Amino acid sequence: MNRFNIRQAEVDDVPQIFGLIKALAEYEKLSHQVTGSTEQLRKHLFGKRIYAEAIITEIEDTIVGFALFVPNYSTFLTKPGLYLEDLFVLPEYRRQGIGKAMLSYLGRLAIEREAGRLEWSVLDWNQSAIAFYQSLGAKVLPDWRICRVTDEALKALATIS
Repeated sequence: MNRFNIRQAEVDDVPQIFGLIKALAEYEKLSHQVTGSTEQLRKHLFGKRIYAEAIITEIEDTIVGFALFVPNYSTFLTKPGLYLEDLFVLPEYRRQGIGKAMLSYLGRLAIEREAGRLEWSVLDWNQSAIAFYQSLGAKVLPDWRICRVTDEALKALATIS
């Protein structure tokens, strides 16, 4: 088993993180939805206004996994939270405890930031991920659905008066 290190992402990691984002999209059969760029990711993670944060896992100076997350807020708890947008480990490095260690790292970060919860979504077809998350104590909420407005629908929504 390889020894791995988890740390906050640095600006020089952005090209490798973007490569992992493309690998994640390929795994989920959603490559056609990757329309961003390394430059945009760099700007949003490390620019004047930070929109997201990332952690990476490396083995012998090779980045093998990442987690990208954003702050959110619970009005019911009146506490901040963390929303995990994506967590991905290259297939050849899975089953080494990396995913579990990355979630644990984010759990510690949430506690450090006095967050009320750590949340994420999982695709309903990804039964192995669902089982993994449940084994860590996560509750999959079947009564909640994600609502999304993008592209032209977003522009139309913005013009409703």
